Amino acid sequence: MTTPEPQPSTPDPVSRDRIYRSPMGIVGGVLLLAVVLWLGIDALVRGEGRTQWLALAALILIVPLVSAYTVRPAVYANEERLRIRNPLRIIVLPWGQIASLRSGYTNEAIAKSGTKFQLWAIPVSLRARKKAARRSVWEAAERNAAERGERGGRGGGGTGAGGFGFGTSRAAFDADGPARAEADKIIDELRDLLAHRENEESAQGEVTVRWAYEVVAPAITGAVLLLILLLMP
Repeated sequence: MTTPEPQPSTPDPVSRDRIYRSPMGIVGGVLLLAVVLWLGIDALVRGEGRTQWLALAALILIVPLVSAYTVRPAVYANEERLRIRNPLRIIVLPWGQIASLRSGYTNEAIAKSGTKFQLWAIPVSLRARKKAARRSVWEAAERNAAERGERGGRGGGGTGAGGFGFGTSRAAFDADGPARAEADKIIDELRDLLAHRENEESAQGEVTVRWAYEVVAPAITGAVLLLILLLMP
């Protein structure tokens, strides 16, 4: 009689990242990069003498910086950690090391050490907040009108939830919840994830910060080359 060989334990599945980026930032960055490349390549092809070298140095400096501040930023969240890809740095924050997520004029993750890290990929739009506030007021007015219509209908003198011409029931508003700007909704999701995961063993660890040398190195190279060319007689 043979003893069955023990099967190797399968590793726990890694939770998939939720990825948050700024669509408008990406669109604006792509358009700006297209303009910069068009002008730079045109100067390289048609320019003469120092013009070509100046165009090359400017491209080496500008292209990494534009892409870093527009296309590159992203926030990755899973059950273990929050990873923030900012223009010049990459920050990894285990949930157990995050004290709070703050949303004001900017969105920030605050570590328990007191260090603040801005979430570049989730920009705050004051215009969107004002629009959401106006929508909340409008929805509150519709709910009140719907309630008055329901009470009037039960008393025999009203026309029901749609009696005031709105045609929207209270249940529809309750399902959607209060109006919120998109960035604020994302912060709410991250706060909920923080509340559920901050005490879990798998969400503990150290905060790590790494400079984005793939952006910094070419930008410094382009700046030094451009400075040398400008200082040359």
